[in-house]
Amino acid sequence: MISEIKTLFDEWIAAVARAVNSGTGRYALRRRILLSEDSDNTFTARMISARKDPALPEISFGLSHGQPDPPLPADWQAAFRGSRIEALMTPGQVLFRSLDFPKQAVDFLDGMIRAQIDRLTPWTADDVVFGWSPPQANPRERVELTLAATSRQQIQPLLQLVTDLGAASIAAFALLPAATGAPAKIKVFDQPLRGAAGRAPDVPRMLRLALLSAGLAAAASLIAAAYIGGALESEQQQLTRRISERRVALRLNPNAGGSALSLLAKRKQTSPSSVVVLEALSQALPDSTYVTELRIEGDKVQVIGLTQDAPSLIRLMERSPQFARATFFAPTTRAQNDPGERFHIEARITPTFGSGT
Repeated sequence: MISEIKTLFDEWIAAVARAVNSGTGRYALRRRILLSEDSDNTFTARMISARKDPALPEISFGLSHGQPDPPLPADWQAAFRGSRIEALMTPGQVLFRSLDFPKQAVDFLDGMIRAQIDRLTPWTADDVVFGWSPPQANPRERVELTLAATSRQQIQPLLQLVTDLGAASIAAFALLPAATGAPAKIKVFDQPLRGAAGRAPDVPRMLRLALLSAGLAAAASLIAAAYIGGALESEQQQLTRRISERRVALRLNPNAGGSALSLLAKRKQTSPSSVVVLEALSQALPDSTYVTELRIEGDKVQVIGLTQDAPSLIRLMERSPQFARATFFAPTTRAQNDPGERFHIEARITPTFGSGT
């Protein structure tokens, strides 16, 4: 089962790589050069897509130790760099076989032909390049096609030539005999090369790296989710337990929670009342004393006014149970037009006010 899964995975990688390379070759604005091989082992190069470059005349050359003989002119060498080469192979270099399959097998032709290529040709699957014509339906609910195959060694000199010239990619086509009635040519080979723009992307390797990266990212996400989820769940449980404990405490003692009502009642009981302070001052001070300013800050009261005998006010205020530690916080002065001495007395308010006041 693992072997079958690995085979399916490799086939999927290969299919995606072919699709990417095909799309790149179709939409990339590359120069295209048609390279045909004659029967006397000579090649003819002709530009079929010149883009905006000036067209070059056809050129013929042979091969000597894998190099063009005679050497190519400088303009043709520049034309080959970064171009897509479409090579035409003569019928004498290719093996043709007529095949038929059930009509339902059209979507699986690649796997079916690849599985029996060593029986249809004298080469093994690793030593052969092949392609086939578009399937044609016949009246017997079957499809017919023409298989074109050749040895990898047959195209190796051509592959080495265009690689040395700096081409970006090469596609090899087999020319069909005119009597077959099939399309004029069949693609048997298509491969990106190291061209002038650098090495073509290794799509299978990139796909494997992408899948591996996705798998590692997914595993890391699961581990992080498990760790963070566990920490959040533990914190949620602690918060839930504390909320439950708080609810029980409030249910047993409503004032224990520090509610607004309880805080207000506590402040009322512990904070001195301004009215009570004013009442205590009116009882402690003599009738000849006039209060012009009264300040209450926390547990302290400051009294500013006019009197005939300022030192006696300290003794009178300390006699009152509501005040303690009476003292002057500013000098006692007497202006020319004042009817008495201007005093500044500060005293501490004692917490003798009950909850009913």
